[in-house]
Order: sequence, then C-alpha cells, then structure tokens
Amino acid sequence: MTVKNDRFSAIRQRLYKSGYSTIQEIAYAVSASPAIIRRDLLVLEQQGFISRNHGGAQIAEDAGGEVAFAIREQHNLAAKRYIAEAAFARLKPGSAIFLDAGTTVLQLARRIRLNPLPLSIFTNCVTLAQLLMDVGELKITLLGGRLRPENASMVGSLAEAALDRLRFEQLFMGAGAIAEDNCVYTQDEEEARLNEKMLSRATKVTLLVDSSKFGQRSTYKVARLNDEMDVITDQNLPESWTLKLQETGCRVQQVAKKNECYPGHPG
Repeated sequence: MTVKNDRFSAIRQRLYKSGYSTIQEIAYAVSASPAIIRRDLLVLEQQGFISRNHGGAQIAEDAGGEVAFAIREQHNLAAKRYIAEAAFARLKPGSAIFLDAGTTVLQLARRIRLNPLPLSIFTNCVTLAQLLMDVGELKITLLGGRLRPENASMVGSLAEAALDRLRFEQLFMGAGAIAEDNCVYTQDEEEARLNEKMLSRATKVTLLVDSSKFGQRSTYKVARLNDEMDVITDQNLPESWTLKLQETGCRVQQVAKKNECYPGHPG
C-alpha cells in the first residue's frame, strides 16, 4: 500500500470514528500538512467517501457501511494476515471450499490471490468475489440473496437455499464474537442463519478469529464450539481461552508470526 493510500485510509478512519473534523484536526491526526489534507479530501470526495464543508469534512451519508467494513478489515491487520497465512497452508489444490464474509477470511483471499492454486471457491462476500474473479486458476461462485451492506455479504432465504444444494470440503469462517458460553455470535439474524447452514454443509470447518473477538458477545448465536472445528488465532489469546477452547474439543493453532506457531500448539 502506498503512503498516499495509507493516509487516505487514516483519514477515512478518523472521520468515521470522530465525525466531522476540521482540516487542522485531520492534518494533526494523520501527520500531514493542511495543504496535503485539502488535496486528499478533494480526491476522497470525488470517490464518494467523504463530503467537504466549512473548512473540514465528514463521511458521506451513503458511504458509512463501506468505510466501516474497511475499518474492520484494518483492525488487528497483522494478526489477521498471520492467521490467513496459516489457513493458506491448509488449502488442498483441486478442492471445493467456502470462504465467508469475515474480514480475516478476506485476508485469506488476498493470500490466495498472491499464490493461486486450482480451487472451486464458494462465497457470500461480494468484495471477496471481486478480489478473486480475474484469477484464472480459480472458479468463483457467489451466492445470491439480499445484499447486506455492512460487510458486503449476501444473506437471506435465497442464499440459504443455494447452500442446500452444495457440499464443500473446507469452510473458512470468521466470527463476530466468541462469548464465555463457548458459542459463536454475530450481530445480524440472517447472517447467523446462513453461517449455521454453512457449518452443516462443510466436511471440515476452520474458524479464523483474531484474539480481540474472544470474550465478546453479540446478539445472534451461530453455533457452539465443538470437536469438529479447528480454530486459528493469534498469540495474544489469553491462556484461559486456550484452555477453554481445548475443553470444547477444538483443535487450536495460535500463530505467532509467519510460518511459526505458538509453543505447545499444533502447526
């Protein structure tokens, strides 16, 4: 990513989190001169991300969902990339896999794009399908359904019906939250139903979850952790949670950095 793109991302995050900000406030937050920020804001306004007014800027009214997704993708980015690297090592050429709409799973898709291998990939994530659609080694199938803007995913009865006709060897799924009751949760009812259906159609399930998601709770339960699931997470997961996961029967891989596993856990 270029310095300019890094700055664009920082500006979008600043405005999404803080609301309206002056040029001076933005310049201080991203360590750039007011002149540079004025030029950046003009570009971001032309792209539809922000609107400028009264010597400052704010997120454009119709861009909130897209920016929120971009911010979630950047959160704990290094950990997500390490997790994606470990997941990539589990891919089997020629297999059929499902990649859900989680931001950590999107990092796996970015890793696949770097080193493609022949795969049939099913997904309900529009962003992920667009990322991989021109990679010749891949066969991409995007589920139909209702578009959920918050994470560019397809959900609803049409997507669920499509899964009834599918069976895939590997499912790589993220999690909005994993609560103290050892259950996976999400904030959307339709997404919860679709994720539950994904789990029933996969031979092997691997959850890609960075450590910040553990000990959290959202509204709708997806499923209880069990001995048919693998979990790949990062080294910052507390030992108490590692033990809890092992008690559920989950196979846990804690990734410390690229191609290295946390001591005492399978590679």
